[in-house]
Amino acid sequence: MTLIAGNCNAELKKIEANTIDLVYLDPPFFTQRDHILKTRDNTKEYSFEDKWSSINDYLEFIKECLAECRRVLKSTGSIFLHCDKSASHYLRVLLDEIFGSANFQSEIIWTYKRWSNSKKGLLDAHQTIYFYSKTEYFKFNTIYTNYSPTTNVDQILQTRERNGNGKSAYKLDEEGNPVIEREKKGVPLSDVWSIPYLNPKAKERAGYPTQKPVLLLERIIEIASSENDVVLDPLCGSGTTLVAAKLLNRKYIGIDISQEAINLTQKRLEELVVSRSFLLEKGEKSYLNKTDYEQKILDSIEAIPVQRNGGIDGFLKEYYLGKPVSIRIQKNDETLEEAKARLVKSSKTKDCRLMILVRTNPKRAKFFFGEESSESNILVIDSYDYLIDHWLTRKIKHYELALS
Repeated sequence: MTLIAGNCNAELKKIEANTIDLVYLDPPFFTQRDHILKTRDNTKEYSFEDKWSSINDYLEFIKECLAECRRVLKSTGSIFLHCDKSASHYLRVLLDEIFGSANFQSEIIWTYKRWSNSKKGLLDAHQTIYFYSKTEYFKFNTIYTNYSPTTNVDQILQTRERNGNGKSAYKLDEEGNPVIEREKKGVPLSDVWSIPYLNPKAKERAGYPTQKPVLLLERIIEIASSENDVVLDPLCGSGTTLVAAKLLNRKYIGIDISQEAINLTQKRLEELVVSRSFLLEKGEKSYLNKTDYEQKILDSIEAIPVQRNGGIDGFLKEYYLGKPVSIRIQKNDETLEEAKARLVKSSKTKDCRLMILVRTNPKRAKFFFGEESSESNILVIDSYDYLIDHWLTRKIKHYELALS
C-alpha cells in the first residue's frame, strides 16, 4: 500500500517490471481548460490544469506513461484507460501501438444520467474506458447480471442443437423430452455500464474535479484482479481507485503530482466512504410509484410524470409565465377537497401559478367544477372513465324516470 507524490512517468520508472496486476488510468482528457471544484461545505477548493501546448505534447506524455504501465504489468495483467470524446480516438491508436491491437479486449461505455441545457447539440451522457491486456493470458472474472424482463428464461434453460436442416432446435432425449441446459448464472456483464454519476450531495463526494464513483472502480477491479493483487493508479487524483482496491482487499499503489491530492487520498483511505446506489441495488422500477391508470392519464395529456411526491403527480411540458403547471390525480381514498389541498401545498414549493386537478372518483367528490370555477388558478378536469361513468349513470336515471 503506497502513496507517492511526484511525476507519474518518473515514478513509474522506479517500479520493478512485471509486478503489477491491474492498472487503471484516468489521465487528463485534453479538455484544454482548468478543472476547479469545492468541497460540499465550501471550505476547500481543489483544481488541476488540463491545458497543453498541442495535441502532440499531450500524446507524448500519455505515450510515455502507457509504455511504463505496460512494462510494470505482469503477463496476466490488464490496463483500463478512462477517457472522453476529447481525445479518445488518439488514445485508442496509442494503446494499439503500445499493447498491440490483438490485446484489445473491450471498449466499455460508462453511461449515466445528467441534465444540462448549456450547449447546442446532444447531451454528453457517457465516457469511454478502453480495456487492454498485456498478453492473451490475462486474468478475467466473469460477472453475471440478471436476465432482461423480455427474456424467455424457460426457453434458454433448454439445450439447443442444429437439426438436419441446419436450423436451431431444442435437443430432445431418447424419450422425446427436452434436454435441460446446465445451470444458468445469468447474463454475462456487457460493455455498456449504467452507473450513476456522483451527485453533488453524495457522501463520497470529496470536492475533487472529475472524481469518479467508487462503484465504477469496484467493478473494474472485480473483473480483472483477485484478492491481494496489486492495483496501480499512476494519476490517482482523489484516490477513488485506491479506495475501491482497499474495500476489495487488494494492494494498491497511487501516484499523483499534487500533494493536496495525495493528502485527500490518504484521508479517503482512512474513512472509506462509499455512496451505494439505490438505482443499482433496486433497479429503475423501484423509483416508479405511478399506477398504470395514473400513467395513462398523464400520457393522455402529454404530462411529465413526477415520482415520489406526495402532492404532485406530474407537470405539463408547457410553462405558464415561466413557472411549471402542476397536476394531481385524485386517489381512491381521498375526497376531491383533500386532493386539492395536497396539490396546493406541494405546488407552493414549486412556485406554480396554475394547477390541474383530475377528478377520478365520483363517490369521493365533494364539489363540482361549477363550484370551483371561482379559483381561476385551478382547473378541475374529469378522467375519461369518470366522464363515461357519470354519463352512463345519468342515462340510467333518465331511463328509470321514464319508466316510472
